[in-house]
Parts: sequence; C-alpha cells; structure tokens
Amino acid sequence: MSFVFVIPGPLRELAGNRGAVRVNGRAESISDALTLLWSQCPAVRDRVLTELGEVRPHINIFVDGESIRDSGGLGASVREGAEIFILPAVSGG
Repeated sequence: MSFVFVIPGPLRELAGNRGAVRVNGRAESISDALTLLWSQCPAVRDRVLTELGEVRPHINIFVDGESIRDSGGLGASVREGAEIFILPAVSGG
C-alpha cells in the first residue's frame, strides 16, 4: 500500500523540504499511516501530535478531503493511494 502526505510550508523543513511525501506500507487507520510517515520524517511527529499521542488542537488532518475529526479521529480508515493533508490552523487579522 502507498499513501501521499501533503506537507504544508510550515512543516516542510522538517520533512526534508518536501511538499509531498509518499510512504509505503500497510495501514488500516490514519494512525498507522502516520506511523509510516514518522519513519521517514520523525521531526514532524512532535508538531502534529501531543505527548499523549493526540492530534494537536491547531492541526487539521484530511484524508481525501474529509476531516478525520468527522470520521473517527486517528482510528479513521484509510484506503490504498489516499492523499492525506496535514494542515496547521491559520489565524491573524
């Protein structure tokens, strides 16, 4: 199985300056797919997950355009070839 993680500008330096990272391996859930990403880009993990392993409040993760907050959190299922977006919240005025 393979998945593509789309990495936003603020996290790209931690992902080897890549805007997208393709990972290969078996994943039943978004948590499994993220574990595959951490094996290639370990520095991204601390920016995405808390010390308790939960998605940080200011981070949004979308699988094929659907927020994992609406589809089961880290346990949400993920299909072969899924495109996974990691998006930090943007604020300002």
